[in-house]
Amino acid sequence: MATGTLLLNGDYSPLRVVPLTRGVNLVLAGKAEVIEESDDEVLRSSRLTLKAPKVIRLTHYVKVPYRAVLPLTRKNLTARDLGKCGYCGKHGTTIDHVVPRSRGGKHEWQNVVLACSPYNGKKGDKLLAELRWELKVTPKAPRGLVWYVVGLEIDPSWSTYLAAVA
Repeated sequence: MATGTLLLNGDYSPLRVVPLTRGVNLVLAGKAEVIEESDDEVLRSSRLTLKAPKVIRLTHYVKVPYRAVLPLTRKNLTARDLGKCGYCGKHGTTIDHVVPRSRGGKHEWQNVVLACSPYNGKKGDKLLAELRWELKVTPKAPRGLVWYVVGLEIDPSWSTYLAAVA
């Protein structure tokens, strides 16, 4: 079963991933057209049979307001750091503030990394200089529209449309 449908703006720029049912509703209402459809997944109702849409495009261009910074969540941080500890490179399971909040560090992209439990425990509320540690990564905010599909299973047919904004 598909995880969703890639929704493109009228100019073929990616907007977001919508649930399959929402994508079908947009097509049936005439607000979007199917660009690519599934070869094997078919949707049936009492009156209609159609292939599940993988990529749809709005029939009219929609002006997109200013996009805010991607929210700092565990899921997004894990995707940014590829699931690895910023200190040792092993599997990271906790969020660590590089400059601890108790020492004035902020909860923002530039100050957080994924960390494994042993390293996060050893670090505690100390600064990296006190421990003589170095980060294996440079924490920064993710950029680009591709980050808005983080955590979703990306269909290979979407790569053409997402590559333009990577």
